[in-house]
Amino acid sequence: MLQAMSPLTLAFQFASPGPILVQLGPIAIRWYGLLIASAVLIGVTLSQYLAKRRNVDPNLVGDLAIWLVIAAIPCARLYYVLFEWEQYAPNPLQAFAIWKGGIAIHGAILGGIVAAIIFARIQKISVWLLADLVVPSLILGQAIGRWGNFFNSEAFGRPTDLPWKLYIPPQQRPPEFINYDYFHPTFLYESLWNLMVFVILMTLFFRDLNRKPHLKVGTLALVYMVSYSLGRFWIEGLRTDSLMFGLLRMAQMVSLGEITLGLLGLAWLYLRRRSLPDVVSVENRQWDTRSDL
Repeated sequence: MLQAMSPLTLAFQFASPGPILVQLGPIAIRWYGLLIASAVLIGVTLSQYLAKRRNVDPNLVGDLAIWLVIAAIPCARLYYVLFEWEQYAPNPLQAFAIWKGGIAIHGAILGGIVAAIIFARIQKISVWLLADLVVPSLILGQAIGRWGNFFNSEAFGRPTDLPWKLYIPPQQRPPEFINYDYFHPTFLYESLWNLMVFVILMTLFFRDLNRKPHLKVGTLALVYMVSYSLGRFWIEGLRTDSLMFGLLRMAQMVSLGEITLGLLGLAWLYLRRRSLPDVVSVENRQWDTRSDL
């Protein structure tokens, strides 16, 4: 629910209508699950379209999507549960209740990377080419999936009195903030940031189709790593429920690592003018989509 506070200013109060979209007897259709399923479906369709534009068999990308889903979702849940084990230790079976929320995108990315490397090796295709085709869908899916946090009243920021703010029910608030009603809508910040990154990646993709010299293979994947991680780093600093490693926020540590690796990769491509290390050598690839790969 969004309540406008003034027609003349950017002022909104967000309040979740609840995590359940439809209740049919014992069966509940949850917003979180619907959004994740929608993100996957939209992402596969978009990646297949981008593959076709790059003269890569769309069915190949469809097969890759199956690998990514099988690897990414369990790894995203496992990553979250490992860092929140105290919450699940009294009832370990709750670790399987993914529809209630609690997945970590960095875990999904790690699982997806492993699956993509294996798939690329089998299919004899550049893993960086696959990454370039997938990352626009990935960031769009992240923008969609963040709204699952809104419906679950989770992953919010610190208390705020800004004109735009998120109402959190008392039972969902951290104990130290029990007397506060409104918090930073970090789900919205990240969703909007991810949409901006999506526009950048799509602009680069279509620019690459129509101009020469072409972008080097892996460029979109590296731009995704840097641009997404920049936003995630500062937004994570606002949150009250970060996954922690000691006194450090894991998401910020991983984001700094991705920013560093992404910038080094771009420097390798465009300053050193060398190709990125790949799982298949150029002479052994079966899916060369253009002569300057």
